[in-house]
Amino acid sequence: MNEFGIKSKDATVAALGLGNVSAAYWNLNAAELVEETIVRGEGMLTDTGALAVDTGEFTGRSPKDKFTVLDEKTKDSVWWGDVNFKFDSAKFDLLYNRVTAYLSGKEIYVRDSFACADPTYRLNIRVVTETPWSNLFANNLFQRPTTDEIMNFNPEWTIICAPGFKATPEIDGTRQHNFTILNMTRKVILIGGSAYTGEIKKGIFTLLNYILPHEKGVLSMHCSANIGKDGDTAIFFGLSGTGKTTLSADPHRGLIGDDEHGWSDKGVFNFEGGCYAKCVDLSKEKEPEIFEAVKFGALLENIEYYENTCTVDYTNIKKTENTRVSYPIHHIKNAVEPSVGNIPKNIFFLTCDAYGVLPPISKLTTGQAMYHFISGYTAKVAGTEMGITEPTLTFSACFGKVFLPLHPTKYAELLGKKLKENKVNVWLVNTGWSGGSYGVGSRMKLSYTRAMITAALTGNLEKVKFETLPVFGLQVPTDCAGVPVEILNPRNTWKDKAGFDATANKLADAFNKNFEQYASAANEEILLAAPKATTKA
Repeated sequence: MNEFGIKSKDATVAALGLGNVSAAYWNLNAAELVEETIVRGEGMLTDTGALAVDTGEFTGRSPKDKFTVLDEKTKDSVWWGDVNFKFDSAKFDLLYNRVTAYLSGKEIYVRDSFACADPTYRLNIRVVTETPWSNLFANNLFQRPTTDEIMNFNPEWTIICAPGFKATPEIDGTRQHNFTILNMTRKVILIGGSAYTGEIKKGIFTLLNYILPHEKGVLSMHCSANIGKDGDTAIFFGLSGTGKTTLSADPHRGLIGDDEHGWSDKGVFNFEGGCYAKCVDLSKEKEPEIFEAVKFGALLENIEYYENTCTVDYTNIKKTENTRVSYPIHHIKNAVEPSVGNIPKNIFFLTCDAYGVLPPISKLTTGQAMYHFISGYTAKVAGTEMGITEPTLTFSACFGKVFLPLHPTKYAELLGKKLKENKVNVWLVNTGWSGGSYGVGSRMKLSYTRAMITAALTGNLEKVKFETLPVFGLQVPTDCAGVPVEILNPRNTWKDKAGFDATANKLADAFNKNFEQYASAANEEILLAAPKATTKA
């Protein structure tokens, strides 16, 4: 066991209120953390060498139990409401002391790490965890300092993760026994009651969504990004099920990152040093890059095995559909390091429109880009348990509403500013239905979507004519190599033209109703980009 720095760092541990822990293991490598986990009986190795653990009660994030401390720093800057819940500053101090008292006498694992691949915006983070595998997650997801950088490490933020501590709501001021609390003044993220590692990842993402736009003028983005051989950067936004991971994983382009990025005056940079991928139905055929990344050093969560084996059954969702795997980015063969790229040339908003009325690809004006960015639309096919076949509308501001400490218009206006300064192409891509809504039409072929994205990336779409469609006012190409001409205008694919018009108006009304909550803070350019229903649906 490498107990690097335990004696020389005792004062630092004590400064966190953790002076009475039995041992503090600093910056253990992946092999040591895996060994610790197995010795403690908290995980086992699969046949690929990955470590598998169960996160217990929580197998996903708990957004209603994420709080931000209300104080002078945050009272007028945070977008308080249904995603940012206030927490009393004095209550936080008391709860912090209770968590550190809980850790007294226990072994803890401490990791020094960075967020942000661009050194200009680098954030030094010290992660203190109750379990070794939570520390392995931090090692996988955050940027990993060199030995020299660790020797001179000065943390700006601290994460304390104690899943074994359960809060008492009437004493601690929480909603229930689990919590994630950001204290912008004390620069601490306090996590308790939940072992789901995504709380660590998204706690830092929420923090960066506050610091970078609010204090640095950098646009923080919930997106994937890749880069071509000529240095052209592309960004992919999209909610779950829209194809963000699949379409950004291009063997001909380098992966900058799969989930969280910043856009500065110099270019795009990954916040993280790894990936946290869903692995339900994972296969070598469908997602070879991710499949091959599940090896020693990777951390699998809440998976099941084929009977009497240590081979993972990725189709088994007995514990949760949200089975996950985290791994350092160098597990992906075409990942670029450092994880940075140039100013993007193309941005793709991916949506799975189960109503079948949005074009398979369309070009957005800056105003439309800001409007659709704030809307963050997709539609999921409803479950069939009660015979429901109507698609379910989903809107998530900036494609990640629950992680936004600031009002969505702040991010949209910063996006618009960068688009104008850099003349970036923004494309709305519908990976959903064509020829009718779900139940009538068919899902857009992946080969067609890839052909359209390739045409946009290579500049071929800039050489064709566009037509502007009614209702949403979208500019649609009249031709695209590898794609049947008749599917480019969605109305042409519907046999029932009146049905198309009615459905388009229905979707436009849903967009406008959703946008009412943001309209008072939106500028005129954004408001003018709203769809205009021709009749009342």
